[in-house]
Amino acid sequence: MRNQRMQWSSFFVSTVLLLAIFVNISSAADYRPLVGRWQRTDGGYVIEIKQVAADGAIQAAYFNPRPINVSRATASEFNDHLKVEVELRDTGYPGSSYTLLYNPDKDALFGFYYQAVQKQNFDVVFVRMQ
Repeated sequence: MRNQRMQWSSFFVSTVLLLAIFVNISSAADYRPLVGRWQRTDGGYVIEIKQVAADGAIQAAYFNPRPINVSRATASEFNDHLKVEVELRDTGYPGSSYTLLYNPDKDALFGFYYQAVQKQNFDVVFVRMQ
């Protein structure tokens, strides 16, 4: 009887784990549309999103036109949109950041740029580079 109870217990734990994995996978956002090179419409600023992990961690680079250090980049879901947050830490960029939402109809990123030195927000749009 004890052996049978252990088998059921093991079966139950395995089933719960598989269900948790399935639910996590099926509810994970599809971040693939974010991957690519994006140029700001008002200048030569470029965000390159190389990869987005399932947990939303982004491997990214930023250019103005030379490389600027990206200290943090994440993707998440916000009101049925994909959201991108990029923080810059470099000379002249002490915590400046982008908060952007992906618009699939326009294949563009819309949002704002926080300029840390001036402590101001600027509306920005990024379009996918060919």
